[in-house]
Amino acid sequence: MRVTDIQRCDVRPGLLVEWTLSPETVEAAAGLPEDSRPPAYVQESHIRTARSVREDGLFVPTWVGAAFDVPGSVDLGALQRALHHWTLRHETLRSGFRWDRGTMRRFTLDAGAVRLRREVVGEFTGARELADHLQDRFDVAADALDWPNFIYAAVVREDCASVYMAFDHSNVDAYSLHRIPAEVQEFYAAAVEGREVAQPPAGSYVDFCEAERADADRVDDSHGIVARWREFVSRCDGRLPGFPVDLGLDAEGKLPTQKLMQDMLADAGDAAGFEAFCRPFGGSLVGVLAATAVIVREISGTRVYRTVVPFHTRAKSQWQDSVGWYVGGVPIEVDLSDGAGFEEALRRVRAELRENRRLARMPIARVLRLLGSEFRPRSPDLYSIVSFVDGRPVPGSERWDELHAYGLLRVSYGDQVCVWVSRVHEGLQFAARYPDTGPALRSMEAYLERLREIVSEVARPAGGARGEGALV
Repeated sequence: MRVTDIQRCDVRPGLLVEWTLSPETVEAAAGLPEDSRPPAYVQESHIRTARSVREDGLFVPTWVGAAFDVPGSVDLGALQRALHHWTLRHETLRSGFRWDRGTMRRFTLDAGAVRLRREVVGEFTGARELADHLQDRFDVAADALDWPNFIYAAVVREDCASVYMAFDHSNVDAYSLHRIPAEVQEFYAAAVEGREVAQPPAGSYVDFCEAERADADRVDDSHGIVARWREFVSRCDGRLPGFPVDLGLDAEGKLPTQKLMQDMLADAGDAAGFEAFCRPFGGSLVGVLAATAVIVREISGTRVYRTVVPFHTRAKSQWQDSVGWYVGGVPIEVDLSDGAGFEEALRRVRAELRENRRLARMPIARVLRLLGSEFRPRSPDLYSIVSFVDGRPVPGSERWDELHAYGLLRVSYGDQVCVWVSRVHEGLQFAARYPDTGPALRSMEAYLERLREIVSEVARPAGGARGEGALV
């Protein structure tokens, strides 16, 4: 799906209806005993960071979500049944955490205790007013430090309903969001027709958290993965890497607000040409990272590009249809101090990813503990990222444009840059969250313009057809 924020996802006026867990469900959760399955390290790091930032006096919303249309005159009862069935399918949505003397303790509701409450909020006639209301509502209802921490809404019109689903990030990742439109549409069609959806159960992210944490806790500071991270962090001056361009940050200042930059990077033909050229080196992910290494050298003089590359950790088939935060990080270092161009950068990125891909299975938060890195996070993003996701294989992706399907980001505060490049059927889409400063805007505009140029030059070399390739 195209990545954007609530203001840019084609919000249209209509009757707003919302669904939250019922008061009875919330009350039942309050009396639950502890679930012995611990949080994933990424969940704990996320929630502890949110708590730390909140203690500094700053409310930093970090929810993510999905938006899509359900065509036709919508049956709200059937839509509620669809949302209820979808919620029950994914155990993480009925599991939360309590604090016990500084320790996070899990609780998990039985599926039979889960009920949704529907509320008609009212008619909205202005798109901007509606978008602002949805953002404010999601900020409260999908708060990392509260439970429940998700909400569903629909804007109902005669010809369709636009569905919005917002979650604290501890529940979902990008792949989870990509699968939502088709899954909910399938449950909705079944509810309208009065039939059951025949599909195997989804794996439980709560079970995955327990298994991943047990594996991570068996590793000590003498492990080779920890040693590799130790080298990487030391070469980043003892920190996780930021985006190596001028962002105009005040090291002693307050956490800056952020802006969203969003645009189409390439059409379908150029996206295919870029992929064809990069395929021998590992594909478009390698291409985007190699281009970034070249660009940051050009605009900031950075000779060695260091970053943490996100990779999914859905290594087993049982997690493929599961909603959760299945993401690890791989540190890479791309040395272009010898003036190497794009094609050589491709080779070096591929070599780094091949060498370090295995590191994704070790949660970064666990590594930091083993390294003895004691720091109090002041930003929701611990490091900058450049991410690439190909959404075309996802079921229903061919209808995303028709259904106004979007992956939603909350853009609020932060001192890092997060870039998402998405392959959709229409081409390559670019989105970035960056600090709201003049220097950062100029740096990001230069980065986007040059990235677009490299994609185009590779896809459409002078005098050649798309996909033949060029050296940059």
